[in-house]
Amino acid sequence: MSEHETTAEPGGEPTRRDFLFLTTGMAAVVGGATVAWPFIDQMRPDASTLALASVEVDVSSLSEGMSLTVQWRGRPVFIRNRTEEEVEAAQAVELAELKDPVARNENIPNAEATDLNRSAGEGMENWIVMIGSCTHLGCVPLGQAGDYNGWFCPCHGSHYDTAGRIRRGPAPENLPVPPFEFISDSMIRIG
Repeated sequence: MSEHETTAEPGGEPTRRDFLFLTTGMAAVVGGATVAWPFIDQMRPDASTLALASVEVDVSSLSEGMSLTVQWRGRPVFIRNRTEEEVEAAQAVELAELKDPVARNENIPNAEATDLNRSAGEGMENWIVMIGSCTHLGCVPLGQAGDYNGWFCPCHGSHYDTAGRIRRGPAPENLPVPPFEFISDSMIRIG
């Protein structure tokens, strides 16, 4: 055995070789983490995406019959304070007349497409919040237009009623309702 070669006896003192194994292993762990971190970090959502995860909208200036379009997650969202006549017209529609009988409301999954299930809820039926992207090919429909005075997609002729339900045309589904809630009498949080 040479003077530089050392071995530890069972239960003996650690040797120079033990120290080198330990420090080499630690250097490998730190180096691996340093190399892997940029790949792991790039999988996190971008700050701009996180900022759009929810948006608060002041609707105090929307009187009856007015609409507002805001951006949420890069998509237009229609907010409308419907008139009493629009609410009554939407409530009068029989479910059997609808092309899509599902509400498509993320706040109440698997609900029927009644006007109440598409609106902000009991006592707030005049408020409707929907993603403003036609369910056919993603065009942005025009408001207070079409055969049902709701939304009309001029690109391919989809007609939605005042509750955002598809009534005629190639669109297969109702305009989706995003998760939203009134956090005060005049403020809506979407997302």
